[in-house]
Amino acid sequence: MKKLVRPRKGRRFAGVAIGIANYLNVDVTVVRLIWVFLFIPGGFPGLIPYILCWLVIPEEN
Repeated sequence: MKKLVRPRKGRRFAGVAIGIANYLNVDVTVVRLIWVFLFIPGGFPGLIPYILCWLVIPEEN
């Protein structure tokens, strides 16, 4: 069974994008581009969900 975790390897900032990409089995670039597009209109639509994911998604052991 897959687990949504923030891996220690391959992450740029907090590991949210690569964790979601691994869980959904998609390229991490696609997930990172989605986050960038969410940050464009003033940052708010992307910042709050990113911080929540950072706090909620556990780090890989």
